[in-house]
Amino acid sequence: MSTDLIILILVVVTALGFDFTNGFHDTGNAMATSIATGALKPKVAVALSAVLNLLGAFLSVEVATTITKDVLKIQTSDGALVSGLDPNQAMLLIFAGLIGGILWNLLTWLFGLPSSSSHALFGGLIGAGLAAIGTSGVNWQGIGEKVLIPAVMSPFIAGVIAAIGTALVYFITRGTSESKRSHGFRWGQVGTASLVSLAHGTGDAQKTMGVIALALIAHGSLTTQSIDSNGLPVWIIFTCASAIALGTYLGGWRVIRTLGKGLVEIESPQGMAAEASSAAIILTSSHFGMALSTTHVATGSILGSGVGKPGAQVRWGVAGRMVVGWLLTLPAAGIVGALCFFIADTVGGLAGAVVIFAILLGLSGFMYMRAQAQKVDHNNVNHEWNEESNSVVPTTDAKDTTPEVTR
Repeated sequence: MSTDLIILILVVVTALGFDFTNGFHDTGNAMATSIATGALKPKVAVALSAVLNLLGAFLSVEVATTITKDVLKIQTSDGALVSGLDPNQAMLLIFAGLIGGILWNLLTWLFGLPSSSSHALFGGLIGAGLAAIGTSGVNWQGIGEKVLIPAVMSPFIAGVIAAIGTALVYFITRGTSESKRSHGFRWGQVGTASLVSLAHGTGDAQKTMGVIALALIAHGSLTTQSIDSNGLPVWIIFTCASAIALGTYLGGWRVIRTLGKGLVEIESPQGMAAEASSAAIILTSSHFGMALSTTHVATGSILGSGVGKPGAQVRWGVAGRMVVGWLLTLPAAGIVGALCFFIADTVGGLAGAVVIFAILLGLSGFMYMRAQAQKVDHNNVNHEWNEESNSVVPTTDAKDTTPEVTR
């Protein structure tokens, strides 16, 4: 087996690993509010989300096409790699970018921060691209139009829509008893949460599809022209859909806890309004090929639902921590991506790929072991939030305050 083929296989495996972390990191975007209100049992919620993520990945490839064209410039208009970049270097570039994205995903998961998996991936790729090619290797116009502008606008738009929706819901149902209102909207949440999961699969699974396609372009097995003519190979769509579904099923409970309990003490009418807002925005952006962060949208929607409900408490301190994480995502993942490329390129060839793959495995294992020391899972994800420490880790004497779950 040739060296370049082995490196390609490592890149594809790592890309699917990123897709897996994307799945469990972003489960909370769809299911946190339904779990917090008791609309769905935790394990039922993640299983439902996994199935719908799988189905959603087959609905569109517009975002995947964006990744192949609007992030990096590794290929000229005639299909050749840009000057100064050989196939192995191009694949190491993508490999290093993926590692930056995965490590940032795991670090933010460890701290329960709902950061953007999409921006972690873009940051890693941009950092590695700058290290390998320089500023000419990054499609700055595509990044601005398809990534940065949506990143800034989406949480505000989602928040406004969710706030208006929440206010209308409480106004329309003001004469209804709280128990009847909660029971009815919990059923509604099942539908809206399912729609968010479908939308998440439509948007996020495609990002990894685009990265694998980019690796195949670097290897010489695929061209942007063939993608334009024939679409993505079916095996890419199927494997990426399966990886994100598996990650979703395992459930990123630490992030689910922060979104469901840390931002707002949410009720089912708020949850339904937030989920409906998120689904509408994510599906619209996927249609236009914008690589939107579902985390930014979901967080904005949840905060908006708190603002829209009269007398609701919004924990702005927790929201502030999340915004800091958002601001750090692109540069932090970019630094890791650049460092990994320098290491791989210095060592050279297959040995360089093996070295950075070993770094990925070692740091991933370390963060996983740290998480097990203060474990959050489906059994304690709904325990009361620790107001003093804003902790994602339930206290030992905390009680589960989840309402009766819809059967």
